[in-house]
Order: sequence, then structure tokens, then C-alpha cells
Amino acid sequence: MNKLKQSLRNAGAEEEVIEQVASDIESWITDGITTQKIYGRAFSLLRKKKKYAASRYKLKKAIMELGPTGYPFEHFIGKVLEVQGFKTEVGQVVNGKCVTHEVDVIATRNNEQYFVECKYGTSQGKVFNVQVPLYIRSRVNDIIEKCKEDEKYNGFNFYGWVVTNTRFSSDAIDYGTCSGLNLLSWDFPTNKGLKDIIDRDKIFPITVLHNLTKAQKQELMDNGIVICRQIREKPEVLEPFQFKSTKLNSLMKEIDDLS
Repeated sequence: MNKLKQSLRNAGAEEEVIEQVASDIESWITDGITTQKIYGRAFSLLRKKKKYAASRYKLKKAIMELGPTGYPFEHFIGKVLEVQGFKTEVGQVVNGKCVTHEVDVIATRNNEQYFVECKYGTSQGKVFNVQVPLYIRSRVNDIIEKCKEDEKYNGFNFYGWVVTNTRFSSDAIDYGTCSGLNLLSWDFPTNKGLKDIIDRDKIFPITVLHNLTKAQKQELMDNGIVICRQIREKPEVLEPFQFKSTKLNSLMKEIDDLS
């Protein structure tokens, strides 16, 4: 129960709400009940208590709902970097010194440039092993060697990144640290993982929204709309859905509550 309370706390729920939800779960729970059912009931209760906290509690599942392909996740990571002041390009083919490479996200800010590989896991238990950073390190090195030959990159610092919505093995983390390849997973680095960045900068994916259907979310993602603030900045992207004013107002309030 302490773990559940901490999850609710991390979602921003107030202590009074946490105790109310925990008390309900304790009186309801029976032997053999699955974690998934406990999560589902806790989320349902939390949503009733506080929609904003419920959306944060659902965050990991919402990231999973960006799938099944990794394409929306690449755009999501691009938006995460844009919020941090980078200019981003998604799905680029670039020349290396030896061969060409497809780079999921290229992010540039001042005189630094990131080459980002996005590894999208379709299940929460997915763990990427050391083979992933080994492969990406060699690709990034080839790209950097080519960039250094171009005068327009004089004074630039280049960095390789691997980003996942799940986790890396301990060997993968050790290799990344040793080789200078930056790794970002759901909860790594500690207190600076993807979930922490999303929460800190309020970069919530549209899949957390209760006021959109699955089909509507998919249509938006197909058009490059992957984070809630994109809807707030350009509400006209909702015009194809022909929402009534009450529905539209409810959606916008939900987005504002998250932001």
C-alpha cells in the first residue's frame, strides 16, 4: 500500500485524496487481485477526485498509447527537446564518414547538436540491452566524423543520445556512461528521467486526455499533433471533429489544468 500511496503522491494528489483512495483500496482488495486491477480502480477513484492528478498517474500508460509504431514517439521526443530550446528535425537521413544513417531526431541549440535514437517499447517490461548503445555509439561516431569535415560546424559540440519510454539494462547504462553516449529512459537518470522531464516541463502527450476518443487521438498524431500544448496553441486542429462548444470547452479546460 505504501508503493501505491507514493505513486499517487508522485501524481500530485493531495494527502487527503491519497488517504481516501488508499482506504477504499484497502477495504476492497482481496487475495489474488492483480496489480492491474488495483491500478485501474485507483486510477478511476483518482480521476473522480482530481482529473489533473489522474492524468499524471496515467502518464506511463499514455506514453504506451503513442504506439504501436515508434513514429509518434519520435515526434514526441522532438517536442520535448523543442520545449528545452532546441530546433529539431525528425526522421532525417544524414551522411556519415563511411555510410548514410537515418537519425530519429536531430536537435540543435546554439553550438551543440544532439543525434537522438528513439527506442519505443510496446510493453512496460521491455528492457533494452547493451547491444543498443553499442550499435548507436558506432553510428553516432560515423556521423560526427563527417560533421567535423564541414566548416559550418566549426566550434560545435556533438552528442549521441538513446531515448526510450521503458528501461535500459545495467550493462547498457554502464556502457553509455563509459563511452559518453547519453541514455534517457523512463526513470534514468535518477530524478532526471523522461517522466521527470515531462512532469517538470508539462509536456503531456495527447493520449492522457479523457475528452478525446482513441480514433481522434490517432488522427491528431497522424498529423504531427502529439502534445497537449500543440492543441492549445493551434485549436484549429480540432475543427475536423466539429465539437460542440460544451465539448470543446471541456477539452480546453482539461488541457489548461495539465498546463
